[in-house]
Amino acid sequence: MTRLPLLRTAVATTAGAAALLLLAGCATGADASGTGSGTGDADATQVLTVAATTTPMTDVVEAAAEAIAAPYEIEMVEVADYVQPNTMLQHGELDANFVQHPPFMEEFNAGNDASLVAVEPVYLTVVGMYSSMHDSFADVPDGGRIVIPNDRSNAARALLMVQDAGLVELDPAVDEWAVTVDDITANPHDLRFTEIDIMQLTAAYPEADAVFLHGTFARQLGLVPEEDAIALEQDPQFAVNLVAREDNADSPEVRALAEAFHSDAVREKLEELEVPPAF
Repeated sequence: MTRLPLLRTAVATTAGAAALLLLAGCATGADASGTGSGTGDADATQVLTVAATTTPMTDVVEAAAEAIAAPYEIEMVEVADYVQPNTMLQHGELDANFVQHPPFMEEFNAGNDASLVAVEPVYLTVVGMYSSMHDSFADVPDGGRIVIPNDRSNAARALLMVQDAGLVELDPAVDEWAVTVDDITANPHDLRFTEIDIMQLTAAYPEADAVFLHGTFARQLGLVPEEDAIALEQDPQFAVNLVAREDNADSPEVRALAEAFHSDAVREKLEELEVPPAF
């Protein structure tokens, strides 16, 4: 039996999303905080809201919705970026989200005085540099344009791949997972780096000499990471995690979510999508 009672697409503003969630709470018996973890009849269904962006995140949430134990059900809130679900979660408008790896979450916490917590790693991310023009990094010409994400953790992953290819040198005094374009100490090929939102990277693929892409976005372009990337990276610290807040991370509701996200149903869905599980 499907335990996904409603699929909602979050609106562009947090205020609008909060209004939708309040209405949903009235319909499902959520408490006044707007989340599904209200008190009341212990046997009554409790709807837990979890935000996700794109496949395979949305697929995982749907699989977890099939697996979660009663009296809980999962309601997926589909969002269009990776910041909005963190803002909504921090404001108590969600029970959890499933959109990010811990370094991205920690960057959000630091910049927003937030208290989000990584609960469970669910799947490993494969990221790479891709080119529609060149077969290898060695073919990128002097003055070539490299497009990378504008968030620090993913930008660092991209810059390290460019350094590993021998095209730039990064300041060794800076933590390697925190480097930015400002930490490039040698750029003998005069490469031009463009930083854009991670959701816009696929649009840059046709015109850039190289562009950073997550495996999911690469597949949307018909690219196979192991075959088409000119550089690949897969580090366990960047596993996509179920994320909650400090004040609810140890609650029965989030524990139930964690069990569902580590269920056989989720593992089978990941294997079907050829995404490596992290559990």
